[in-house]
Amino acid sequence: MAARRLVVEADGGSRGNPGPAGYGALVRDATTGTVLAERAEFLGVTSNNVAEYSGLVAGLTAAREIDPAASIEVRMDSKLVVEQMSGRWQIKHEDMRRLAARARAAAPPDQVSYTWVPRAQNGAADALANEAMDHRVAVARDTDPGTGAQGDADGGAGDRGGDAASGAPSAEPATTPPPGPSALASRGSVRFDDAQPLTVVLVRHGETPMTVTKAYSGSSVAGPSLTDRGREQAARAAALVQAITEDEWGDVPPATEVIASPMVRTQETAAIIAERVGLPVSTDPLVAECDFGEWEGLVAAEIEARWPGDLERWHVDAGFPAPGGESIEDVGRRMHRTLERLRAGGVGRTVVVVTHSVSVRSAVGVAIGANSSSWARIRVAPASVSIVRLWADGATEVTVVGAPSGA
Repeated sequence: MAARRLVVEADGGSRGNPGPAGYGALVRDATTGTVLAERAEFLGVTSNNVAEYSGLVAGLTAAREIDPAASIEVRMDSKLVVEQMSGRWQIKHEDMRRLAARARAAAPPDQVSYTWVPRAQNGAADALANEAMDHRVAVARDTDPGTGAQGDADGGAGDRGGDAASGAPSAEPATTPPPGPSALASRGSVRFDDAQPLTVVLVRHGETPMTVTKAYSGSSVAGPSLTDRGREQAARAAALVQAITEDEWGDVPPATEVIASPMVRTQETAAIIAERVGLPVSTDPLVAECDFGEWEGLVAAEIEARWPGDLERWHVDAGFPAPGGESIEDVGRRMHRTLERLRAGGVGRTVVVVTHSVSVRSAVGVAIGANSSSWARIRVAPASVSIVRLWADGATEVTVVGAPSGA
């Protein structure tokens, strides 16, 4: 059976070079021309070329979420990006090299081809980029190919709630702001009504050998596994999750879903929790740990020796990426999408998400509207449990951040 064919249209712009910048990208079915996904984001102050590469990464990522096996044709009016990604021109700028590497990682190069198009033929992506720059927001819209309906943050007609691990389209909010003060925290958290929230129980995995050595353990490799102590911590976390979700507090519904990142340590922790609450585990790559790139497996002293000052900057400047990896804000965008997608699936329920330290910090930071530069100050111990509650009208609440007894 022939692979499905998708078209990615991407563009980026900067009002000044560098200047306030944003990107836009959309995914079409190559046969029907139907728009399946739209992405856009305000990037702050950066160059036009970086914005264009950012649009490419977003478009390829969206295409892979729709169908990981699809053949993808990228159409852009940037001769530079098309020629560089086709391998005919060198990439000299460090930021663009990093983004090009992320584009190659987003979709296997042998599944992607690049076509230059005149600017007039790239108007849809350009309009999305301008929407992001005009309103300084992020946009994530997905169309259900079966109905043509749009997924929305209130779980309306287009809400299908697909499986992120399978690449099937999932309901996304019509617009999602960048990490930091956001729509998730745009309303007060004090409630005087009986409206029921979605409860998201965030659990960090238990201890691993790299937790002990304090090495940076990200999402670019599957391991390591839990230590014996880590499994004990996971068992205590499982008992706490069971108590919370079996009416110990009186206002948290029973868990209906357990989601885990693809890493071995989270899968092992989730399996212990899932057995305790009697649910299967589904996998979602959006809740994976930060990709630490070239820092993977290194301790702080080793990183400081090779990249003086960069590790401290990564912690205090949430937009600064690890070399060849992600920034804290990159993780925040993933967790923001995850929380909005879960809320779109309906309130009055409880979902357990087994994830990582940077992911939990980012989710809590987004939920309370904290500036992204402060997220690194949130301590997330191994096997700790953090609870975020999300109401349909945009109100949020972080009800507890703590660790199970003895962890």
